[in-house]
Amino acid sequence: MKKHLLLPLLFFALGAKAETTLQSYNVAWASQSQNSSESMPCGGGDIGLNVWTENNEVLFYISRGGAFDENNALLKLGRVRLQLSPNPFEDGTFKQELLLQEGYVKITGANKNLSAEINIWVDIFRPIIHVEAKSSKPMQLSTSYETWRHTDRLLTGKANNANSYKWAPQGDIKLHKDSVNFEKNSVLFFHRNRADIPNIFDVTVHQQGMDSVKHLMFDPVTNLTFGGVMQGKNMAAQNTYSGKYADTDFRAYTLQSLTPSRAHKLEIALHVAQTATINEWKNGLENILREAKKEEKSAQKNTRTWWKKFWERSYIFIEPDSSNTAQWQVGRNYQLFRYQLGCNAFGKYPTKFNGGLFTYDPRYVDTAQNFTPDHRNWGGGTHTAQNQRLVHFPMLRSGDFDMMKPQLDFYLNLQRNAELRSEVYWGHKGASFTEQLENFGLPNPSEYGWKRPDFYDKGMEYNAWLEYQWDTALEFCFMMLELHRYSGADISRYIPLIESCLTFFDEHYRYLAKLRGRKFLDENNHLVLYPGSACETYKMAYNASSTIAALQTVLRSVVALPDTLMSQQKKQAWSDMLATIPPISFREFEGKKTIAPAKLWERINNTEAPQLYPVFPWGIYGVGRPDLEVAINTYKYDTDALKFRSHVGWKQDNIFAARLGLTDEAAALTLKKLGNSERRFPTFWGPGFDWTPDHNWGGSGMIGLQEMLLQTVGDTIYVLPAFPKTWNVHFKLHAPHNTTVEVVQKNGKVEVLKVVPEARRKDIIVVGNNQ
Repeated sequence: MKKHLLLPLLFFALGAKAETTLQSYNVAWASQSQNSSESMPCGGGDIGLNVWTENNEVLFYISRGGAFDENNALLKLGRVRLQLSPNPFEDGTFKQELLLQEGYVKITGANKNLSAEINIWVDIFRPIIHVEAKSSKPMQLSTSYETWRHTDRLLTGKANNANSYKWAPQGDIKLHKDSVNFEKNSVLFFHRNRADIPNIFDVTVHQQGMDSVKHLMFDPVTNLTFGGVMQGKNMAAQNTYSGKYADTDFRAYTLQSLTPSRAHKLEIALHVAQTATINEWKNGLENILREAKKEEKSAQKNTRTWWKKFWERSYIFIEPDSSNTAQWQVGRNYQLFRYQLGCNAFGKYPTKFNGGLFTYDPRYVDTAQNFTPDHRNWGGGTHTAQNQRLVHFPMLRSGDFDMMKPQLDFYLNLQRNAELRSEVYWGHKGASFTEQLENFGLPNPSEYGWKRPDFYDKGMEYNAWLEYQWDTALEFCFMMLELHRYSGADISRYIPLIESCLTFFDEHYRYLAKLRGRKFLDENNHLVLYPGSACETYKMAYNASSTIAALQTVLRSVVALPDTLMSQQKKQAWSDMLATIPPISFREFEGKKTIAPAKLWERINNTEAPQLYPVFPWGIYGVGRPDLEVAINTYKYDTDALKFRSHVGWKQDNIFAARLGLTDEAAALTLKKLGNSERRFPTFWGPGFDWTPDHNWGGSGMIGLQEMLLQTVGDTIYVLPAFPKTWNVHFKLHAPHNTTVEVVQKNGKVEVLKVVPEARRKDIIVVGNNQ
């Protein structure tokens, strides 16, 4: 057979092999769980479920993005309990499995009396949860909606870490009750943020002196209602009862099947919206139900088709024929965590770093935290930029461009509020974004500080960790620019935001210089980036290298935009600003030149390594780039970088090592980073520095593994730049200009190299192991 006929057959076989390997990554349990910490994720659209079977009952928590209460906690939408009679899980076989290819959870049980199967899945395109039960003999289904918000709860101590008041509540802070009732033969449940008390938006705007422009500001909290309805075919309202799970009492509302049957169906429709009245919200929920009814015959097929395409567009399989080795775990856990991210593909809000949609009872994370299932540390509506970026950067290489929209739109929605900060406090232009950012664009009120000197700048956070840390917004600007470079997406709606963020740095550091003296540039006509901050670590920094690298990279990317996105006149203005950005500073260790975190600084406050940010995310140093040795010296000899090194949580050392082509170091850190978690579900890592499941732990692990396999410099694509020759791998990843690269390495040799489009093959350099 001719070669050109063999290639399509080979690539078809590769696709079939990938699907088979993915199936081997399904997580299956042959025994029931002890508690909610032994749950598995299930979801779609922007809904996440924690599913587990305990004491012969199936339970799941419900989460949906955007469910922010008056205090800006991200609340769960309840818990569901399923009971079957007769019970197939008693005294027989049991299996609970997450089927990745189709995106759902299947639970089966069989004993001498009957066998049964429960399938739980979420409609990707509509906010509907489906539960389908079938059995060999007729059985009754009893399903209870359980709420712990059946009464107001006073929040004290660390319970407020789940909301935006954190350690500094102002007066009594309450978790306010929901409305839950039977409506005919369904359970209607919702939480509507109260209008008779100041909410977190009101309190924060007043605290930070923004009342004069409050009417101009984006407010996502006021008039927000979230909840849904649970109903089933052949089911009717039965009764209510009270109980306790973990540390929290609850009230349950039960529906029961009218007659025993071999098949039962339950659906839970969810709705999150800001509406002037509760009736308007209820009408929106009815519309969701009507639309779902129209599409019920095709919903599951369309959902499974979406998941199939999701898995086809990108994957990494390591040692696919050697299951349960440490290397195999890395590949499997990469795929499992990508599933967790895929459950929020169409969210209005980005996946949260501190648990995403899959948190569970906090006592199973920390026994001292005996709070409600709504709890997570570091807040719900608070977005910590350093952490959030790690959740979303891997979506470029995985080709999950549509999943980046919630995070990028998050900043777009807050642009005007951030600009108002600059106008009110300093009288200049530009979007002023801080590190600990509320979902309405102002600094977290506790981080901003309630006990502040009267003379202190009202625009500043009175906080030793966060003062002068502005530059993390530039990482999201860079994501927007990279989204265009990778996919060709039209990013015209993001351009004003990118320009506003750059304007802030230009105008604010000229403003600060004028407060100190007559000149606003130094003797080399460079901006003086002081006071600044190199991450949260090197404080009161003078010309922080992380900030300089950010400004240089974003400005160069802006200047390189096509004329269809930016005029030549504007690009010239940004080129002029680029000329004012100072150079990166250096220092020496053991006689070797290294990147300095800044030109000068006053103190060290945290354990990040911003001296390596010019490597990642900014890509100024690395494989195929100038002065690689300087960056390697920084990684190997900088005593701070060495002291801070770890694989835990948001630590990025695995990424730095991969970007620098340090194969052995990258592999060792990746084995730790993407190894199995201590929980029953392999990718429920954490809490690390944050919460379980730690999503910036998983995100940083994904990025590092991607960079071991594929890196790009301009149009050049480096294949296997930091990947061990001794590890077999089959991967498909994305590169700029709508390019995909698929590689099979086996026994140290590249057996398959597929590049689409084929014209990009000339840009490929296969590096292999360079150590």
